[in-house]
Amino acid sequence: MNNTPPFPFRIRYCPPHTVALFMESRALYRGLMGPVGSGKSSACSVELMAKALAQAPDAGGLRRSRFAIVRNTYRELKDTTLKTWLSWFPEEEAGPFAHSEMAHRLNLGLEDGTRLVCEVLFRALDRPQDVKKLLSLELTGAWVNEARELPLALVEALGDRVERFPAAREGGCSWAGVILDTNPPDTDHWWHRLAEEERPQGWDFFRQPGGLVEVRGSFRPNPKAENLENLPRDFYLRRMAGKSARHVRVYYCGRYGFVQEGMPVYPEFDEARHVAASVLDPVDGLPLYVGLDFGLTPAAALAQRLPDGRWLFLDELVTQNMGMVRFAALLADLLRTRYPGPAPVIWGDPAGMARAQTDERTPYDILRAGGLWARPTSTNDPLLRREAMAAALSRSVDGAPGLVLSPRCATLIRGMAGAWRYRRLQVSGQDRYEESPEKSRFSHVCEAAQYLLVGAGEGRRVLTPEGPAKVRQAKAVSGR
Repeated sequence: MNNTPPFPFRIRYCPPHTVALFMESRALYRGLMGPVGSGKSSACSVELMAKALAQAPDAGGLRRSRFAIVRNTYRELKDTTLKTWLSWFPEEEAGPFAHSEMAHRLNLGLEDGTRLVCEVLFRALDRPQDVKKLLSLELTGAWVNEARELPLALVEALGDRVERFPAAREGGCSWAGVILDTNPPDTDHWWHRLAEEERPQGWDFFRQPGGLVEVRGSFRPNPKAENLENLPRDFYLRRMAGKSARHVRVYYCGRYGFVQEGMPVYPEFDEARHVAASVLDPVDGLPLYVGLDFGLTPAAALAQRLPDGRWLFLDELVTQNMGMVRFAALLADLLRTRYPGPAPVIWGDPAGMARAQTDERTPYDILRAGGLWARPTSTNDPLLRREAMAAALSRSVDGAPGLVLSPRCATLIRGMAGAWRYRRLQVSGQDRYEESPEKSRFSHVCEAAQYLLVGAGEGRRVLTPEGPAKVRQAKAVSGR
């Protein structure tokens, strides 16, 4: 007995201008970026259904399709993505949702006598086995919800799984592709690179207007904002209260940018005060200091100390998945071409004294073989390292900040501005955080800068009677 609805239900959807362009595109990969509340998830839900209905019927009159809807975590998939889908295609009209399988199977008779047979699979990427299963599916198309949370490699791999159902021998796909939506990511994200810089063939990106615009430091309603008719009055203005300017720019203005989450390692850092307006040049006659962090993501920070004790961080070298031999060559080349002169004073992580199992050489051996005479700091105490940097940030010399970073130190700036953080613990009650900062692509260069300062004597300065009475944290990890 067939208990599925014998006729289609009707929905009314009028796409905003940007969404209409998004839906008209025939690119294999299509991205839609916009502020909170701009209707991105609804647009993608309706778009998948439109493509299912447009699938050509097979010999038996069945319009068959299979889609995957992907989110980074199960909780977000269930709490947001799935709720949006079911708000457009409720179970009482579209058919029951299989919660145990996270699948919605639609079997609907259509007015033209054909039948819609559509399988929609909801998949999260919390666990490696889920990723493996996802990348073994044969799909018509896929929707990646909040794509900024997923790696580009997975999005590209999804493109290899679409246009496989129905098979060519069964009539093939009338449409196939991967659609993506997201709130704005940062400017160093793969989305920004593809959408604003490379613009590769087969990709189409669409950017919705922000709900607010910034005019001379203040935020105002944007008359070009989309989906306002489906939002409460003054939706964006009423949500600004208590939000940082960064948050407003990203989530309400729809601009690329970084939003701080968790507790920053350096609450003392003030971007307006500690970042120079233009690139800093080295000061002749002063020694150059270099700090190093090792591992598979080695990083270097370069700085000078002025006679009055102020620090100028001039440059950085940040790598990923690189061995020490190659890193040493890159660092030597940077020093030779941009900072010629006397040999720098190089300090590094004491853990670099450990020998590799492959050739029994330490990172310091490899550096010295490349002409870089580095030495380990006397301590690897993370609290002392943090405090040495915090002391320099908090220092004022004749009204000038005790530490300034050149715009060349882009990753170091981002890390100190809050991207290097203590992750918030998922517990009830007051905010609590992990005891150690999280490891990330920002942590390595930040730690390299710490080794530089500790090696150059800032650690001893923290422990002298003239400094703080004892090593402290600027803020308790518990959040108190």
